[in-house]
Amino acid sequence: MKRYGGIFVLCCAVLTIACAKRLPRHTIAIQTNSGAAVSLIVEIARTETERERGFMERTNIPDGTGMLFIFERDQILSFWMKDTPTPLSIAYIDARGTIRSIHDMTPYSRAPIESRTRVRYALEVPQGWFSRAGISVGDVVAIP
Repeated sequence: MKRYGGIFVLCCAVLTIACAKRLPRHTIAIQTNSGAAVSLIVEIARTETERERGFMERTNIPDGTGMLFIFERDQILSFWMKDTPTPLSIAYIDARGTIRSIHDMTPYSRAPIESRTRVRYALEVPQGWFSRAGISVGDVVAIP
């Protein structure tokens, strides 16, 4: 019986760690230039620790979900994919919510993907989701 108790505790610890990686979720709307409104369920990364962790080690990020990184001030942002196995696309967004640039990111790459202008937010989604959803540079994200 003790043999199984240790396995149970280990499984509970692994599940707790896996669940702890998830951040609070919100539904946001993206207004496209064509007039369509697209909904997206995002986890919000507000703190430095949450932003550093991001989607690291996540193997399943469904279409229609993402992570919104919120920064305190406008700045040139730089993201990489160290320890991130899932291909992602990132949109850099200014303080007004306008998407300024969109980039695809390669799993496990340490190459920095920088914003071209000073921005306040970054939005990561499964790679290709922006184009599949009809979202492009100039569209506006309603920031919570």
